[in-house]
Amino acid sequence: MATPSVVTIQPQYGMAVPAVSSSMWQTGLMDCCTDCSICCCGAFCFPCLACQVAGDMNECCLCGTSVAMRTLYRTRYNIPGSICSDFCVTLWCPMCSVCQIKRDINRRRELRIF
Repeated sequence: MATPSVVTIQPQYGMAVPAVSSSMWQTGLMDCCTDCSICCCGAFCFPCLACQVAGDMNECCLCGTSVAMRTLYRTRYNIPGSICSDFCVTLWCPMCSVCQIKRDINRRRELRIF
């Protein structure tokens, strides 16, 4: 008779990513100059950038600027923070929030971990 297997580690959401690049944001909240094209898109066509972010994450275009989107992204890559901090960032600087997520997505694509 076979012994039953016991699950000691629960499966995680998404694919496995290296701990070095997944534990922090790839750029800071105010690092707009690190990718001027994203900054310009956010400044002059904010809805377009929000839809790009939502599309990158396979979510509804209307969700690109939401607290839920930022929280989903942050938890997917084990980035420290809280829903409260996500709320504050998206409330007081939504353009910086969406630009940061888009820069992070681009960097993670370059590292092949997105």
